[in-house]
Amino acid sequence: MDKISSFLFNIDISSNAPFQGALLVAEPLLNDDYFNHAVIFLTEYDDNKTTMGFILNNKTQHNLQSFIAEISCKTPIPVYCGGPMSEDRLFYIHSLGNIISNSHEIIPGLYVGGDFNAVIKYINSGYPTEGFIKFFIGYSGWDIGQLKSELRKNVWAVTTPSNTSDIIKTHNDSYWHTIVHSMGKPYRGWLYHPKNANNN
Repeated sequence: MDKISSFLFNIDISSNAPFQGALLVAEPLLNDDYFNHAVIFLTEYDDNKTTMGFILNNKTQHNLQSFIAEISCKTPIPVYCGGPMSEDRLFYIHSLGNIISNSHEIIPGLYVGGDFNAVIKYINSGYPTEGFIKFFIGYSGWDIGQLKSELRKNVWAVTTPSNTSDIIKTHNDSYWHTIVHSMGKPYRGWLYHPKNANNN
């Protein structure tokens, strides 16, 4: 029984240090409306500054068209809940740095923000959004030292994304399982925890 308990509930696992471009993977017992089974992409990280990122796998019931009247594209464009901060603001990450001016490169080939008029023009011209640009309402943020404190408490595991295009694809709860599986044997016990612990 002790071996089974250790396998299922071991969250005391040494984690990599956070960095800009990393994925934060929520430990499976984190009971939080925003961060339960969350995978967060860190777009800003500095030991001496605040940290910022977006939840990649918490899709809302809203589409971009319900927020932006200028969008003429009829195909619904999903919007994700990026986190509990600034939920009245729209954010976006994308691979269109050569098209959307004034964007900030996070990791090679992946950007955040930029000229929103260029975004609207890109969409209304009929170009694809899936795998190219991803929209969020709100973001996840940490004060100086807060994320490191949470890492010491094993709230998150840190891993490196396998490729940039995967980050901006459409994701749901299965993405957490995919990422945890890719993190190897030490985390395999995490996969046996449902998103809703009441289902156990």
